[in-house]
Amino acid sequence: MRHVELHALVRLASAEEVFRTVPQWERYPELAPHVRSTEVHATLPEPVGSSSWELHFRSGLLRWTEEDTFLPDRLEIRFEQTDGDFDSFEGVWALRQEGPDVSVVFTADFDFGIPSLASILDPIAERVIRETVAWALTGFFPGTTILDTDITLDAAAAPSAG
Repeated sequence: MRHVELHALVRLASAEEVFRTVPQWERYPELAPHVRSTEVHATLPEPVGSSSWELHFRSGLLRWTEEDTFLPDRLEIRFEQTDGDFDSFEGVWALRQEGPDVSVVFTADFDFGIPSLASILDPIAERVIRETVAWALTGFFPGTTILDTDITLDAAAAPSAG
């Protein structure tokens, strides 16, 4: 099992606005170069949504469908793979108002279920997932600061969406 985290600060925003914006999964292909496509099956204002994803991964695509649970009173979006390339994939977007800004903590745990390839696949998947979240947040909210210093969003190094 691989654990992934990303910390960000969305400047001058309300947590409710960020909560409503983050699950606009249909916009991720235009915001994050790793995302080839998304299909939203259900989303807010429903309490439970569903979306399908294709991310550029190594020389192919990483695909999954997830169930998204929206918890507005907790400012959380929980997700869990229901079908796809991971053996397991689940996590949470946790938001917290901090004065005029919003703290965003994205966490996920995944496992491909292939122990012999974990040392090769896991670091690549972790980087792609973290960069996708960072690209989306900075695309939705240009004043966002990614607090993890090891993340560099380099459009030239990202795969094209075609």
